[in-house]
Amino acid sequence: MDMTLLVFVVTFVVLMAVGMPVAYAVGLTAVVVTIMADFSLDGLIITIFHSTDNVNLLTIPFFVFAGAIMAEGGMARRLVDFAGLFVGWIRGGLALVNILASTLFGAISGSSVADTASIGSVLIPEMERKGYPRTFGAVLTASASVQAILVPPSHNSVLFAIVANTAAVTIPGMFLAGIVPTFVLCGTLVVLCLISARRNNYPKEAKIEFRRKMKIALDAIWGLITIVIISGGILSGFFTPTESGAIACIWAMFVTFFIYREYKFRDFPKLIHRTIKTVTMVMVLIAFAAAFGSVMMLVDLPSQISSALLSLSDNKYIILMIINVMLLLLGFLMDMAPLILILTPILLPVVMQLGINPMHFGIIMMTNLGIGLITPPVGSVLFVASAVSGLKIEQVVKAMLPFYFALFMVLILVTYIPALSLWLPSLFL
Repeated sequence: MDMTLLVFVVTFVVLMAVGMPVAYAVGLTAVVVTIMADFSLDGLIITIFHSTDNVNLLTIPFFVFAGAIMAEGGMARRLVDFAGLFVGWIRGGLALVNILASTLFGAISGSSVADTASIGSVLIPEMERKGYPRTFGAVLTASASVQAILVPPSHNSVLFAIVANTAAVTIPGMFLAGIVPTFVLCGTLVVLCLISARRNNYPKEAKIEFRRKMKIALDAIWGLITIVIISGGILSGFFTPTESGAIACIWAMFVTFFIYREYKFRDFPKLIHRTIKTVTMVMVLIAFAAAFGSVMMLVDLPSQISSALLSLSDNKYIILMIINVMLLLLGFLMDMAPLILILTPILLPVVMQLGINPMHFGIIMMTNLGIGLITPPVGSVLFVASAVSGLKIEQVVKAMLPFYFALFMVLILVTYIPALSLWLPSLFL
């Protein structure tokens, strides 16, 4: 192995091993290799600053803020009630409500963590009160929240589209590509819950009188309009993703402060502060990952990995299987955003060389890394589900096993049936 490449790999592995935050490990690795290989340090700094000079990146803070304010403004409870109108009457209906509510809330927040925290705080105690095991409520909430990774306006799909940096991958295209896989995941979880409900004789929910149904629907419609603004505006071409995010923020504040009026205005600065902290971490990571990526190109790492993978087989299905295994293993060890930023420049040329559509690969990556969010030892959604439910991580992981199997089945379908990801984009783009 070339000495520069060896320094690159060893530096990054050592920094990660000693527990340095991923963003700083990525940036420091780029600096060390640049100095040792006598590359241009000025060029590296220019790359860092230029990487965040992209108007599409404004999409991320807008969606994060809109999702945060709707999460804390009473939207989760209203969506739970609304979902109950459709599936609450079925045996195990409260479990199905959990899944459908996660689908709807994911289409507003774009965040699995926000989904788990908001829906879980409402439904996990309620499911336990109705006779469901607390572990079942926790793992179902965590598993259903993976939908937020795929459904518009997924922050991570936005990130992939920006990092891919090719005309074949657009933010609207990624949003469209994620819709059918979301329904596949939703349907798979529904089937699993129906089987479990029949086995364990979970209860049906009481019938709701018509007047109450109308009140629930009217109460929820304000939040559902947010989905129309975000997804409908982008997919129809009426708004750009950035404009849609900005309008969603304005609408979210209007609904929260003037319609629902449950959120105290004095808490608003704290929410802004949390949003800024989240976005700052993401932007620092993007900037350092751009530097990391440029150094990877200089040491020729992507082409070497590409050659290594293609030397194993020229069959794209086998290569996809190898990539899936690699992504799942890395998802156990690192968070989603860093992996998207680091691995996309490496793996995208490989799959494109094999004739795989890059948007299809993007959804494969989202599904893989979404599973990583609910696996130990660093799965952030797993920890949120544990905290919200009051259960130990070990209890949650043990109860998660059948859900892991269901998610792996979804991953296989998404990987080997490209039409699931590409059908909608082919119709609209």
